[in-house]
Amino acid sequence: MNGGITRREFVAGSMGAAAACARPAQAKPRNVLMIAVDDLNDWIGVLGGHSQTLTPNIDRLAKRGVAFRRAYCQAPMCNPSRASLMTGIRPSTSGCYENADIWREALPDAVTLPQHFMQHGYEALGGGKIYHSNQNEAASWDYYFTTHGYLAPEGFPVNGLDRGHFDWSPLDATDEETSDTMIAEWAGDYLRQEHEKPFFLAPGLYRPHLPWYAPEKYFEQFPEAEAIVPEILENDLDDVPPSAIRSLRDHTEVTGTRQWKRAVAAYLACIHYADQNVGRILTALEEGPHADNTVICLWTDHGWHLGEKKHWRKFTLWEESCRVALVVAGAGVETQGGLCDRTVELLDVYPTLTDLAGLPARPELEGVSLRPWLEDPAAPRERPAMTHLGPERAAVRTERWRYITYPDGEQLYDHDNDPMEWTNLAQRPEHAEVKRELAAMLPKNPSRKTVMDWEELPEQERRLAPLAPGRFHKSDPDNDIGLAPRRSR
Repeated sequence: MNGGITRREFVAGSMGAAAACARPAQAKPRNVLMIAVDDLNDWIGVLGGHSQTLTPNIDRLAKRGVAFRRAYCQAPMCNPSRASLMTGIRPSTSGCYENADIWREALPDAVTLPQHFMQHGYEALGGGKIYHSNQNEAASWDYYFTTHGYLAPEGFPVNGLDRGHFDWSPLDATDEETSDTMIAEWAGDYLRQEHEKPFFLAPGLYRPHLPWYAPEKYFEQFPEAEAIVPEILENDLDDVPPSAIRSLRDHTEVTGTRQWKRAVAAYLACIHYADQNVGRILTALEEGPHADNTVICLWTDHGWHLGEKKHWRKFTLWEESCRVALVVAGAGVETQGGLCDRTVELLDVYPTLTDLAGLPARPELEGVSLRPWLEDPAAPRERPAMTHLGPERAAVRTERWRYITYPDGEQLYDHDNDPMEWTNLAQRPEHAEVKRELAAMLPKNPSRKTVMDWEELPEQERRLAPLAPGRFHKSDPDNDIGLAPRRSR
């Protein structure tokens, strides 16, 4: 990789980072607070994705900076999306397309976002879920705070579908007993303290990832009978390629058991719970000594379907899976309450945070700094967003169009006239030129290399965390945690 360094070079560079660091003149180095929220779609107030959502804390963060209303992930699943954001490299370059792909094998020489800060004299701390949890790595952190699984209601799964972690229920528990609040309180404790070095602090919240379990008080605010379910078109999938349809089983079972409203209410409850934990972190920052000198970035790793196009979960290339929340605020952000409608990518987070902190740019990064749109959200931008599900499954999103290609067909949607993506225009002759222009934006030679599957790792290398009594792993390895809990000095 052009511009990359080996791990050995990284260690050597870190030892001399404090002396070698060169920054633009400013009173003192800016800290970075990067908050990740797992599986949160556009159902937040500032994005307007659902009229019943309650996200006052994310919304107040947006009032302090710029919310990007057309931000998109590089892959509609946890591992490749997070790996791309943390390395600044597209899945189509790295070959890391799947949750089970070992991203570090795909990118052995990549300098991750926290490593770049460590090289320049920062203390890097993470907690909860930043990388896909079973692929966390010690080399990216000075310290890492973990929790031991999540709480589950008695007799889980409780919705009767018997689909593992595809479940939803209130918890008979206080916030303080739950993992995400523990993560938020850990981050808050750190933010209230003075520190000798500038910091890169990255708390990652798990909810609203499945299963949708949260303290009962959050469910009480979203009565099932009042829940508004997404609008769908009955024949919506008649004009899409067969391989675009991932699975209709979830929707058949949810609607067949009359749980659509219940599921939507549970997702809204978990969003509100996540927002409260975001609020805990922001309040700690505001009350501590770093309020005026910290860059804040909140992002989500991909979107989520709740019945749109008769799909649930992520794993598609439609708007519901690909659109994400992205807010940048705090030190260095000149605009307050800005709404940017330019098309941006999670790939832009790495260069944006290093730019705002005054660190040197890395030439291998494939995103660009969002500083110009933090200064003027209406400034022009011509770059599209690209999302991949593999070398032959990809989407291009511009401000008006979404183009999707599969091995067995194409899709083209005009968001000016069809924001729900109900009408596939790909076969209409009058749109042939638009389709050609969008297709030409995709990488010409996307990576097809074979990347080791996580399941192929020896058991001792998986670094599974022990579980505390009363806590549970999900039915997939997503909740496996790589590093032991540890508080900062």
